[in-house]
Amino acid sequence: MSTVKANNLMNVDGGIPTVKSQQLIPTAWVNFNGTGTVAIRASENVSSITDVSTGVYNINLAVAQANVNYCPILSCNYDLNDSPFIYIINTNYWQVNFYTGAGGTYRDMSGVYSAVIGGQA
Repeated sequence: MSTVKANNLMNVDGGIPTVKSQQLIPTAWVNFNGTGTVAIRASENVSSITDVSTGVYNINLAVAQANVNYCPILSCNYDLNDSPFIYIINTNYWQVNFYTGAGGTYRDMSGVYSAVIGGQA
């Protein structure tokens, strides 16, 4: 069996590499603190986070998606009474929301982790 080693992989047109027409990696991901002053801890292809209101954040892409048929994924630090959810807004950003059923309100999260799978423009 052969081993291929490379520092960078790129599709022939400069896009994300594919295997059997499937992209190998998420096109964007972010780990951020959503309490107090919102701060990105680490990210790829995320330019900024907009703190829309308590428990509502827009995740802004550095490079837009090709269309709105991408798949955002969300995880966070939450308890059983919280309901995190995602909205695909457009090709430039997606929105994550954190609603607590216990108090019937939105609340900020200390740990928010989200990624997008789908083609970049």
